[in-house]
Amino acid sequence: MLILGLGINGAAVARDLIINGVPVVIADRSDIASGATSRSSRLIHGGLRYLEYGEFSLVRESLRERDRLLKLAPQFVHPLPLFIPGNSQLGGLVSAVRRFVGFGDEAPRGRGRWLVDIGLTLYDVFSSGLLPGHAIYSPGDAGTPQVSRRFEWVARYYDAQMPFPERFTVALLHDAEQAARRGGVPLYVLPYHAVRRSGTRFTVVPTDAEPVGRSARQPGVAAAFDEAAAFRPGCVINATGAAGDRTLQELGLPHEPLFAGTKGSHIVTANTVLRDALRPGGVYAESRDGRMVFVLPFGKLVLIGTTDVPYQGDPSEAIAEESEIDYLLRLVNDVQDEVRLSRKDVLLHYAGVRPLPKTDAAHPGAVTRRHWFEESRLEGVPLLTLIGGKLTTCRSFAEQVTDRVLELLGRGRTESTENRPIPGSAQYPLPELLEDAQREVAEKLNWSLRQVRAVWPLTGTLCRRLGSD
Repeated sequence: MLILGLGINGAAVARDLIINGVPVVIADRSDIASGATSRSSRLIHGGLRYLEYGEFSLVRESLRERDRLLKLAPQFVHPLPLFIPGNSQLGGLVSAVRRFVGFGDEAPRGRGRWLVDIGLTLYDVFSSGLLPGHAIYSPGDAGTPQVSRRFEWVARYYDAQMPFPERFTVALLHDAEQAARRGGVPLYVLPYHAVRRSGTRFTVVPTDAEPVGRSARQPGVAAAFDEAAAFRPGCVINATGAAGDRTLQELGLPHEPLFAGTKGSHIVTANTVLRDALRPGGVYAESRDGRMVFVLPFGKLVLIGTTDVPYQGDPSEAIAEESEIDYLLRLVNDVQDEVRLSRKDVLLHYAGVRPLPKTDAAHPGAVTRRHWFEESRLEGVPLLTLIGGKLTTCRSFAEQVTDRVLELLGRGRTESTENRPIPGSAQYPLPELLEDAQREVAEKLNWSLRQVRAVWPLTGTLCRRLGSD
């Protein structure tokens, strides 16, 4: 199989295919997890907001996958209490009922205590009980974050955080590599490679981009990948996220647009007053336009996001605009009395484009966050284009895609990933793999340090702020 895209969904699909004995070539024009995977809010969550649009099945699936990741990947995912501050009791109930029965499409706004309590009760019902249920507090109660004096109540619930999804993506590929070695199944992981098509034949060639580390070529079980050789894949899986339409155009497939992504921007600050105000968890607060925004602990820093702005350009060129940065700063200052963030408090900012489907939704927040794939043919070669998806549901989405690939091959599933730990957890012994990883890390670290010393003297200051990680 040929997988295009080395983000979280592409890596998860490669892993699932390999453990079921299907050879894989996975390629990306850039680095592993360099797109939306590394530009997300870094949360593993059930999607509380999805309940406002009646997407109960998606919330159930997301909560199930959240709890699974907490068990199978505790080194990457940890529980996180989140607090919703509010200052009304009945706000938003009428508009919520109108949306639920299909008579309204306005954006949610002014969520009151009753509405939040109903939503969190449903959240608890759909959850497995692995994490504590929700509770309502008064501002200033022990264990709650500091919020503005204008708020009358604070609701607490639990989700989870994945601070480094890039590492998680690499771990999925390491697991695939280990399975490939044991099963004798060819696996080729090729960052900084582009795909060329001629009829039903494909070639994968290096790009002009400079790879990070020793080499962009990561051969699997078989001999090194022959970049000059053309091959006919059994299936092509387009996992390039919001660039999916551009990928189809480059492959020469006429089609109606499938994607209409929205840009989500984030800012990171080292403001210690804000970090101390968060205390044990994060804040999930309503902005002036009704959109919910996260203010999250991020090590010694604070991560704030996200926006939801329609975006039509190249996803790799998306940046946080000044208007979006101001929007996020204003949200924090509205929620926290003691914190007056300004532009100079922004340590860094980033933006990613969500791979959302093209719809006629009234506003970006109403676009479904469900995931599925569109199936087509490239002169007889099956092509699956992945739409939607997020960190939380990468495993279940990969399972759905793999089941279809196995069906196309006339084969059945031999192994499930439902209870398969992610490499690095205590119950997953990988001494051989870890030795290889340590050697690669040492070599890449030496290379990286040389580049840092050469091109970015300010990195030392940034690293001291970030801490040892």
